[in-house]
Amino acid sequence: MERKEDEIKQQLQELQRQLGKKQSFEEAVSSIRSLLLQYYPSASPSLQKSFYSVVCRAATILKTRYTAPGFWHAGLQLFFDTERLVSESSERKKLQDCIAQAQDHLSEIENQPENSTSTENRPRGFLFEGHLTVDPEPPQPDWLVMSNLLSAAATLPAGQSSEENPASSNSSEAAANLLRELADRLDDIVPMILDDAPAAPRVPPASKEVVAKLPVTTVTDEFLAKLDADAECAICKENLVLNDKMQELPCKHMFHPPCLKPWLDEHNSCPICRHELQTDDHNYESWKEREREAEEERKGAANAVREGEYMYV
Repeated sequence: MERKEDEIKQQLQELQRQLGKKQSFEEAVSSIRSLLLQYYPSASPSLQKSFYSVVCRAATILKTRYTAPGFWHAGLQLFFDTERLVSESSERKKLQDCIAQAQDHLSEIENQPENSTSTENRPRGFLFEGHLTVDPEPPQPDWLVMSNLLSAAATLPAGQSSEENPASSNSSEAAANLLRELADRLDDIVPMILDDAPAAPRVPPASKEVVAKLPVTTVTDEFLAKLDADAECAICKENLVLNDKMQELPCKHMFHPPCLKPWLDEHNSCPICRHELQTDDHNYESWKEREREAEEERKGAANAVREGEYMYV
């Protein structure tokens, strides 16, 4: 019996990981419900706690990640089933709160108006080939805006003194205005000017060797005393409790190891500060080095545009 319960706990752990993925959430909830109804009534207190924990994790993930009604309907049924089975009053109260929140969320969705934008407030159309369109005029693409600005700047006459040409002061003012506009759009212009590099590659998983060496700390009373009362794992959003295992990244942020590994496999960055870990992909590491050098070039181009603006002020 003990071996069977260990297998069920492993299944619950795997299903808990699947809850974090949008495409597998509903299927994972359905599997948890099936196991719950089949095994919870005769389960040991330890296994019952595992069931309760994974149901609470499903509630947390729903509140922090998903809004689609299908996910909340699935969660609501899971909360109903669990609330009927648990015996502890605190657990029943928690599940009743989850049920109420799910019902409120679904009620809000059902009561949303079909068209929240009235006809009176709808943006007017624009003329296109002699006809007035129904939709508002779309914004010009960035490349066209940049092209127009740079073309206008190129047509400005060479700077002359106001004594030689009284109109030169107007030209200088126009140049200053154009340079200000160019500076305002600098973040968009500079990448277009220097856009010889290929698009950023997908970030490979973190190096297994690097991840294996990340230190793991057990949460103690002293550890909790140094943190806020609401300290949590930023990935699963669960509050830290005594004896939790926490793995520390080089940026000093800490997470549950079962949460951190799949996150690093998919994103390879700290969920809080976006610090990247080293990968085993030589091509990607070379690209990062080239990108650092290109960033220095972008900064140089930005400074050049700003210095040009100051000359006309």
